[in-house]
Amino acid sequence: MSNIALFQSGSMIPDYLRDQQDSTTKDIAGSSGGKQISIKGGVWRMVVGGEEVARNEDRAMNFVIIASGKGVSRTYYAEKYEEGKDIKPACWSAEGVKPEPEVVNPQSSACATCPQNIEGSGEGKARACRFSKRLAVALEHDIGGNIYRLSVPAKSYFGKAEGEKMPLQAFGKFLSGHGIPITGLVTEARFDTSEAVPVMKFRAVRPLSQEEWALAKAQSVTEDAKNAIDFKMVPSKAETGAQPALPQAFKEAPIAAMAAPAAATPEPTKRAKKAEAAPAAPAKDVSSILDQWATDDDE
Repeated sequence: MSNIALFQSGSMIPDYLRDQQDSTTKDIAGSSGGKQISIKGGVWRMVVGGEEVARNEDRAMNFVIIASGKGVSRTYYAEKYEEGKDIKPACWSAEGVKPEPEVVNPQSSACATCPQNIEGSGEGKARACRFSKRLAVALEHDIGGNIYRLSVPAKSYFGKAEGEKMPLQAFGKFLSGHGIPITGLVTEARFDTSEAVPVMKFRAVRPLSQEEWALAKAQSVTEDAKNAIDFKMVPSKAETGAQPALPQAFKEAPIAAMAAPAAATPEPTKRAKKAEAAPAAPAKDVSSILDQWATDDDE
């Protein structure tokens, strides 16, 4: 758990102990749903194994997008969905094309023609079936460390850009139009305070250094990155009978790394030094483009 105040001495986790959880640790921790960053209640929350272990109440957070799942996932809950409630959807699709084979009662043979995909099938004018985009992300100053799943909801993914305020899809199209890879940047996700529910808007902060980009690309092919974007429906606690075993001290620990980072570029880690050199960046005036995006939004 990167940069959490784990040790009383304030020591950081050394490279030789990173990602070295043994069977004893896993047995004590119990079943795990992986590492993810949740935006419940408009607060950045680090969740491990389904349990919140730390939070950051800053309006914005910087990270590097390591990888993205294919398509846009869909989930349909037969009963009223409540965020944080331990229930399993009745139907779901990893890429938003058709229900997955393991769905017991699919709502339709194809998502496009599903009755739960019609406007007004949910509350008000909303669709009963929910969209989301799964990302594998790493914190800006810990690119070679832990990888987290960030599930981007529909209102944070779809929509039109309003100046610097860009939903994720519009942000991706903007970068693509300039020939800039989204995986080669530090991206800021910022809560839009004009929205009644947590909605993220995205912008570029700075390009990665060549060493950072090589490290990010190496991370993108790891098992952790694959698990972060893989759309697997985890059984509910009611189904497994599993009880989380995370100590209270972890739940109350601050996440220093999730706060807005300093301007200085981090010293490359041992992993970065070992990573292969990345190809040269596109021959474009990237810095001037990024400078236009890096101004703070008005509060």
